[in-house]
Amino acid sequence: MKTSGQAGQLSQPGGAAAGTGGGTGDGAADGTRPHVVIVGGGIAGLAAAFFLREAPVRVTVLEGSPRLGGKLAVSEVAGVAVDAGAEALLMRRPEGTGLIRDVGLGDQLVTPGTTSSAIWTRGAMRPLPQRQFMGVPADLAPEGDLARSGVLSDEGLARAREDLDRPATPWDGDTAVAAYVGARFGAEVVDRLVDPLLGGVYAGRSEELSFTATLGSLAKAAPAHRSLAEAAASLLPAPPEPQRPGQAAAAPPKRSPVFTTLAGGLGTLPAVLAETSGAVIRTRATVRELARTATGWRLTVGSAAARQEITADAVVLALPARPAGRLLAGVPGASPAAAALSGIEYASMAIVTLAYPRSRFPAAQGTEGEQARKEEARRSGYLVPAVDGRAVKAVTFSTVKWPHLADPGRAGHDGPVDLVRCSLGRIGEEGVLQRDDEELLALAVADLAEATGAQGPPLDTRVTRWGGALPQYTVGHLERVAAIRAGVADQPGLAVCGAAFDGIGIPACIGTARSAAEHTVSYLRARSRPGVSPAGG
Repeated sequence: MKTSGQAGQLSQPGGAAAGTGGGTGDGAADGTRPHVVIVGGGIAGLAAAFFLREAPVRVTVLEGSPRLGGKLAVSEVAGVAVDAGAEALLMRRPEGTGLIRDVGLGDQLVTPGTTSSAIWTRGAMRPLPQRQFMGVPADLAPEGDLARSGVLSDEGLARAREDLDRPATPWDGDTAVAAYVGARFGAEVVDRLVDPLLGGVYAGRSEELSFTATLGSLAKAAPAHRSLAEAAASLLPAPPEPQRPGQAAAAPPKRSPVFTTLAGGLGTLPAVLAETSGAVIRTRATVRELARTATGWRLTVGSAAARQEITADAVVLALPARPAGRLLAGVPGASPAAAALSGIEYASMAIVTLAYPRSRFPAAQGTEGEQARKEEARRSGYLVPAVDGRAVKAVTFSTVKWPHLADPGRAGHDGPVDLVRCSLGRIGEEGVLQRDDEELLALAVADLAEATGAQGPPLDTRVTRWGGALPQYTVGHLERVAAIRAGVADQPGLAVCGAAFDGIGIPACIGTARSAAEHTVSYLRARSRPGVSPAGG
């Protein structure tokens, strides 16, 4: 068994723009241009460095861990390079694919073979209804796909249909997803549809997550519609027209892919970003203190025994919320922003990656119930509601979802190899993640066998832990973010970016990085104008 730990595996970029320490205190030999220091070498920090590459500035990226990339990492399982962290990005947001093309990796973009998935609940594998928005049903018809799926009981279906006739459900300010959606559809929709989908994204729970922060487009659409199901339907592509008697069946409409990834894994992106940014890159460079100076900022890096001070004209904090809050806590006037940052909780999780000979799955054996098995074999994975009490919350059949991983040239002794990705860990389930790697592996293997009939031990395994990986967008999140940004705006030459603000997906993180870079350039340009104080914004 391989253990990639919290950091996963990622090679350190080489070349003149990269380093692990030493050099001048400012991290660059050229002292004529303003110096920008980015604290944090995850996707947001590296993207910010890339966006500053053509600005008349020097850039240093300081990363406290031994590796770059944050939650992006890739390593081999059964001889195949497989992501150990984030494995896909949304195509509808151009920030991610745009950056990938800008760094020269556009020809490496690949799309899924299928995104059809299921819910393992109430003792069976049930298809995820297609007419839903993050689990919120858009089709409550008696013969609709929600009814056909079997995800809800008869009582749950009857309660869900009350949404069509209930009066409007107002909310005063923010509210929890479970409170609002549950008031419309009842508890079963929340527990068996919405909660597993949100849990897959945030590792959070719908009774704590903010409706406006996690389902923002639905929250905006809801007041304009009689029911929440109608609001959800307004956000989805129109369903196909029903077939009339004697009419030839129409070909299903072609829809643009929702997700994409890199052929070599998204974990290959950070090293390329670091190289193309032209920034000085320092790993094992933990920033301990941040302080204002008369002309900019001073950062204290390293331990007390190996203390180093770096001066900067501008600073970008590309850190998780709580470490960023600790750095700001000692900055005069930044305590409100620091307090708001410290109020954002994080969930931990683990990814267990398994490799099996394809023959170990009943769908490949032509056993009884062959049609049902074939349908399961075409699914990209399944979700598991927390109410079902399982340790594994989501499973991705990686070689089904991403056909490029199923290269027949990589066949094992018993034929082609299938890769399976099991996700464990929700907020409040820290006890599960405190188990050792062998126990987590056993949990994943047992759950997969019960859900799919997979037989025998896996050929190869990898356990990757992501401690404090996913920010929780709990009730009041948008107000906290507004307070953080207002406080940061009062600090000349300071910007923030990352997953804690506008979304935890890769494109959202890249969007915040671009905004931070643009803010930094605007500040430095304004400061260079005659009559503008060096400490002024």
